[in-house]
Amino acid sequence: MNNQIIKAIKNQNVIEFYYDGKLRVVEPHCYGLTTAGNEAIRAYQIDGYSSSRKMGWKMYDLEKADNIEVSEETFNPQSDYKRGDKGMSKIYHEI
Repeated sequence: MNNQIIKAIKNQNVIEFYYDGKLRVVEPHCYGLTTAGNEAIRAYQIDGYSSSRKMGWKMYDLEKADNIEVSEETFNPQSDYKRGDKGMSKIYHEI
């Protein structure tokens, strides 16, 4: 379990990390284990690389994330976030 991510969600801090070698900037809303058993975050991407060229809701497998940094920048939770993420089998923390 990553306490840095839990703290970022509690304090609503933006997180920056490299995913598959490319920078992502996200607002983390949920952290836990996916239904496939992978440690992951559900986050709203606000900047950085996107293979789909779209920002928005994404699930990030933390095995593929490097250099996770919690920013001083804060965010307001996205109004369309639904608690109890169905993509997670176990939730460690969520907004």
